[in-house]
Amino acid sequence: MRGDRLSGKSTLVSGGASGCGAAAARLFAAEGAKVTVVDRQAELGRQVADEINAGGGQAFFAVADVAKASDVGSAVAAATAQFGAPTMLFNHAGSIVVKPFLETTEADYDWLMNVNVRSMFLMTQAVLPGMLAAGGGAIVCTSSISAVAATPMEVLYDTTKGAVHMFARAIAVEYRDRNVRCNAVCPGFIRTPHGMREVEALSKLGVDASEAALAAQQGRMCEPEEVAKAALFLLSDEASFVNGAHLFVDNCFTAV
Repeated sequence: MRGDRLSGKSTLVSGGASGCGAAAARLFAAEGAKVTVVDRQAELGRQVADEINAGGGQAFFAVADVAKASDVGSAVAAATAQFGAPTMLFNHAGSIVVKPFLETTEADYDWLMNVNVRSMFLMTQAVLPGMLAAGGGAIVCTSSISAVAATPMEVLYDTTKGAVHMFARAIAVEYRDRNVRCNAVCPGFIRTPHGMREVEALSKLGVDASEAALAAQQGRMCEPEEVAKAALFLLSDEASFVNGAHLFVDNCFTAV
């Protein structure tokens, strides 16, 4: 089924080659968006774009390490040349470090802060000028339950997501009066390669991330399409008065 909730909108998805990012790229395209998939995983990213185009949608792939300013600039320039300046941005790219805090290194810190926080800073800074020139737009940043619910062995990850949480809110406050909305989507544990690696790593370190434990915390694993649908809502005009918000997609994990 095709819709028109993002009809004709030039939409950029960072981290769009797999998991929730790929699910979002497919969903946005099905809702009429012209989607630029940005990721460093070139083969997977091209597959997502090719799949969308083969299904009658419009998609383009731009390879980039979104923690590098030159790559981000090139990707946004390519997206603009292909579909016009992006007025919808899903800042999804991110990763995780799972290890005891006292074993976490400065190299771990620098790497994860670059991937999870610097990437959103760079991507938003690159997209905003074109978005403002077009009269406004919407941004969604992927935060996490980990921004407010700390997990053992994830001090660094929790810290980065706390930063993302406030980044989204601060962008919203600064640009509200220029017709730009910015919100964060905050998933619980998700059934993606990233999510399953997290569960495996936590379990090996003695943290109970069993199926029973997750069922008690959030009922079941979240599916990537459920996160994509939340991001779609926040980007769409249906959320026209939703700005600076944190939308938890966690089935009560943070409410219990």
